[in-house]
Amino acid sequence: MTAARPAVADRLRHGLGQAWATLALPVVSIFLALLAGAIVIILSSALVPGHKFDLGLPLTAYKALFEGSLGSDNARVETLVQATPLLLTALGIGLGFKAGLFNIGARGQFLFGALFAVAGANAVKGDGPLVAIPVALLAGAAAGAVWGFIPGFLKAVSGAHEVVTTIMLNFVALAAISWLVSGPLRLPRSPQPVTATVGDAALPILLGRDGHIGIILAFVAVPIMWFFLFRTTMGFEIRAVGANPDASRYAGMKPRRMIILTMTIAGMLAGLAGAGNMLGLNHQMSATFSTTVGFDAITVALLGRSHPIGILLAALLFGGMRAGAALMQIKAGVPVELVDVVQSIILLFLVASPVVSRALRLRGVKASLGTTDTMSRTYGSEAIK
Repeated sequence: MTAARPAVADRLRHGLGQAWATLALPVVSIFLALLAGAIVIILSSALVPGHKFDLGLPLTAYKALFEGSLGSDNARVETLVQATPLLLTALGIGLGFKAGLFNIGARGQFLFGALFAVAGANAVKGDGPLVAIPVALLAGAAAGAVWGFIPGFLKAVSGAHEVVTTIMLNFVALAAISWLVSGPLRLPRSPQPVTATVGDAALPILLGRDGHIGIILAFVAVPIMWFFLFRTTMGFEIRAVGANPDASRYAGMKPRRMIILTMTIAGMLAGLAGAGNMLGLNHQMSATFSTTVGFDAITVALLGRSHPIGILLAALLFGGMRAGAALMQIKAGVPVELVDVVQSIILLFLVASPVVSRALRLRGVKASLGTTDTMSRTYGSEAIK
C-alpha cells in the first residue's frame, strides 16, 4: 500500500504537469487578450464626448458578455449554435495543420457548401424531410470537398502553395455564388437575387429557438476526427507526412495522396458546416451572402492546438463570445466588434507564444500550436518524384 501511494502521486503530478504544459499558453493568451480588450474599452470610451471615465466599464462589459453566453437556457443554446460552424470548419483546418497544410480557403468551401445545400434541397423539393435533409447535407459536404480537392491536387501535382491557391479560390467562390444566385438558382420574381427556401430540408429544431440538429452532428464529428487522427493508419500517415514528407516517403507512404486526401476532408467539413448553417438558420441564400467563419476557425484551430478536443473547447469559447456580444452592447454600450478585437489579440499572442513564454518565464510549457514546420515549405519536389 505504501509503495502504491507514491506511484499514484507520481502519475498525478505527471498528469498535472502535462495539463499545465498544454493549457498554459492558450489560457495565458486568452487572459492577456481580455486584459488588452479592457484597455481598449477604457480608452475608446474616454474618447466619446460627454462620456465619463469609468474604470469599471470592462467588468460591466465582460459580465454582460458572460450572461449573454451562459446566463440563461436561450443564451447557452445560442452559444452552441454559434460554436457549431466554427467547430466543424476548425476540425478541417486543424487536420490540415497536422499534415503541414495551411488551409486559408475554408471560407470558400463553407460558402459553396451552403449554396449547394440549397441547390440540393430544391432538387428534391417535395420528397419529404427524410430524403431532403440527407441529400442537402451530402450536396453541401460534396461541394466543399471538391473546393478542397482543387488546391490539394494542385499542390500535390505542381507544388503550388495552398495558401495562394485557397485565397484565390475564395474569390472565385464569391464570384461564382453571386452569378449562380443571380442567374440559374434565383427565385423567380424575387425583388432581390435570392434562392428559393430549403423547404423540407430545414433541420429540425431541438432546443430553444435556433438549436437545430446540426449541433449534434458537429459534436459527433469530434470523437470521429480524434479516432481518425490517432487510431487509424491513415491518420498516422497524415501526421507523418506533416512531420516529415521525405521520411514518410522513404517509409512507403504516399505524401501526394495524403495532401489531396487531407485538403478534401478539410473542404468536406467546411462544406458541411456551411450546409448546416444554411439548413438550420438561414434557409435561403442571397447573392451577397458572406461569412467570417472560415477565418475565425483558423484561430479556433490554433487555440485548440489542432487537437479535436482542444478545438471543441476553443469553438465553445468563441461561440460564447459571439452569443454574448449583443447583450454586452446593450448593457455596457460596448460595440459587438470588441469580440473581433479580442479574438484577433488571442491569435496575436498565440503566434507570439515563444515570446510570451519567455517574457512571463513560463517553464515546461509547449510553445507549439499543434502545427508542423512543413507549413512554411511547399511540396514542389512531389511533382517530380
